[in-house]
Amino acid sequence: MSTLIILLVLVVPTAWFLVERSHRKTSAMAGGLHEDITLPHTAEWELYHNSFSLCSKKLRVCLDELGLEYTSHPIDLIETGSYENVSRHFLAVNPAGVVPVLVHRGHPVYESHDEIVYAARHAGERGRELLPDEDAARALVEHWTDVASIVGADPTRGTEQRAGNCVPGLTLPIFAAMCQYISFTHFVEGLLFHPQKKRPLILGLLKLRGLRGLPKLPPAMELLDRSRRNMARHLDALGEQLDEGGGPWIAGERFTLADVSWVVILDRLVEVDWEEHFWGNGKRPQVAAYWERLRARPSYERAILHVRCATLKNGIADVKAAKRADPALKAALEGST
Repeated sequence: MSTLIILLVLVVPTAWFLVERSHRKTSAMAGGLHEDITLPHTAEWELYHNSFSLCSKKLRVCLDELGLEYTSHPIDLIETGSYENVSRHFLAVNPAGVVPVLVHRGHPVYESHDEIVYAARHAGERGRELLPDEDAARALVEHWTDVASIVGADPTRGTEQRAGNCVPGLTLPIFAAMCQYISFTHFVEGLLFHPQKKRPLILGLLKLRGLRGLPKLPPAMELLDRSRRNMARHLDALGEQLDEGGGPWIAGERFTLADVSWVVILDRLVEVDWEEHFWGNGKRPQVAAYWERLRARPSYERAILHVRCATLKNGIADVKAAKRADPALKAALEGST
């Protein structure tokens, strides 16, 4: 009898894992429209997105600015509750397990840069305002949109070239705070089914050490320090562009996809309490004024503030409280840049 029980204990979980793994295989998907795939849909535009995901925020702001209404499908990432992005039902939408996914008339569009460009091209005159036809203006918009993008299989590399790639390192403090609200069972699910095993391992370690333990993790601090230094350079360049272009926006008087891309970068810095460090107390006045203009747009409130989940709100509060209570932690995180 005991042998049978032991076999059941071993065989049942193994069988479950093998079955689940067969249904949760991930594969890379090329960006752009996939007319060869038709998904169940009820509206012309549908969006699979996450409240915390930087790319999801960018696409929501874009759709709001374009005036395109869509059916919303929120998808959890581990930071906001669970690994829903590697669930069976979402992998049927995007086999890569990545949000956001824009669906137009049943056909998915993958990769956030391709998605905002696609949406702009299907939004008439308003789309041409956000994505100019003129060569010089378009090149300027494409450059600053690219600088604000997260590019590459490893998003922590390329911080020198892109502000977007600085974001993961600068987000570590709030990752550590938010992970405290997530059950360890979800991290195990990530180890079993997430294609990048390093990610659930790192987040699990952040949960174990907590925000106050972050300075004791040298690799994490090296990434944070590198990201902080390079983000400062990108913000300096942004301030110079705002001066040279005459503002109020990156391309001058016209609000474009470049501004759509940068509002989420600056918003993430505010979420993780970097605002004072990077443009407070008179530092980078052009960036400070630009941020005030961005946050005043209705799209910011509708597409970002109104979508923040409870875990993110808790994380924001925890990071601020921890830095106020522990000056040594604040100094360790912010350095002298």
